[in-house]
Amino acid sequence: MNFIEELQWRGMIHSMMPGTEEQLNKELTSGYIGYDPTSDSLHIGNLATIMLLKHLQLAGHRPVVIVGGATGMIGDPSGKSQERNLLDEDALRYNQECIKKQLMKFLDFDQSLPNGALIFNNYDWMKSFSFLDFLRKVGKHLTINYMLAKDSVQNRLASGISFTEFSYQLLQAYDFYHLYKTVNCKLQMGGSDQWGNITSGSELVRRMSGGEVYALTCPLITRSDGGKFGKSEQGNVWLDPKKTTPYKFYQFWLNTADEDAMKLIRVFTLLPREEIERLTEEHEKAPHLRVLQKAMAKDITIRVHSAEDYENAVQASEILFGGGTTETLKSLDEDTFLSVFDGVPVSEIPSSLFETPIKIVDFLADYGQVFPSKSEARRMLKSNAVFINKARVDENYEIEKRDLLNGRYILVQKGKKNYHIVRCS
Repeated sequence: MNFIEELQWRGMIHSMMPGTEEQLNKELTSGYIGYDPTSDSLHIGNLATIMLLKHLQLAGHRPVVIVGGATGMIGDPSGKSQERNLLDEDALRYNQECIKKQLMKFLDFDQSLPNGALIFNNYDWMKSFSFLDFLRKVGKHLTINYMLAKDSVQNRLASGISFTEFSYQLLQAYDFYHLYKTVNCKLQMGGSDQWGNITSGSELVRRMSGGEVYALTCPLITRSDGGKFGKSEQGNVWLDPKKTTPYKFYQFWLNTADEDAMKLIRVFTLLPREEIERLTEEHEKAPHLRVLQKAMAKDITIRVHSAEDYENAVQASEILFGGGTTETLKSLDEDTFLSVFDGVPVSEIPSSLFETPIKIVDFLADYGQVFPSKSEARRMLKSNAVFINKARVDENYEIEKRDLLNGRYILVQKGKKNYHIVRCS
């Protein structure tokens, strides 16, 4: 696979330094991307650059990752309107370990391979630098005028930028020099907002060693309505299943607008060009079937989570939107169950009530407060419009402990689309 050609048809190149393609065609090349551990999880906004590394490895080159223990202590001003809160070393190290585990799902770190991925923490080489040594050995190579010209700095001058954040590009630049000298890394990649930091790195390498290195960035992904990609109504869509459940993760991609799906499926999946073109053609004939969204949601959910998580997410979707069965409902773990029915009214009842069977009318009106009165509960039951855990019930039904989902919940459905959860506490 030709790395540059692959990125071009996928729409994943924003800027590229002259000579980059020639270097990649000439020899196995190491290329790196850095991630600052400001959180204990990456989010889907990071996925585009992760895919750069994935394609680089698939093309036979070596991906290199820096988890920025040092730069994470400073905070990158790029794209920020104000200075970040600085994390302490313990929090950063914890975040680093979590991010490493996530990256290992995408890249092959087998060192017996000629292009096995490498991962580093820049704190390991920055911690031995004294402030004076850094100024003398590194700081003198880039002028203030050069650094001030960068967009990441210019955009912050009006609101104010501290010396701490101003020095960030110099630290990132030194990372490139260090990797060039130690592992012969000749390419740095990132999002288009990182172009200034990346070119500072290539300039530092040239001035400190005379070496030729290269740079490539991908576009920042935005939605067709101009909004920022990567956020849902609840905030960031995270790769960590504890922060964003696989069900919500799957739903995010499934609910992508048609115009966005045509672009995002190229960026975030590994589906080949012929397959994507076939899916796009099929989608344009019948957009209501959401062929693109389903294919994209499947590919990404399996790679970020697992095939089992994908199957569970599909089953969960069927429960809410396609009916589903009692058996599929019972198969959901607690987190997925709560994700599916997020926002549904919840009432609490004490667990002591389940020592004996509870008559359905009493459960619906007096205890669960699903209906305002027993007469209303009876009317709905006679109309065959009440379901307990997806099974239709009548006036003779009794609620027992065995009805509890995950030992705590009972799902009541009134009619086709009105749900209520009764939680045992």
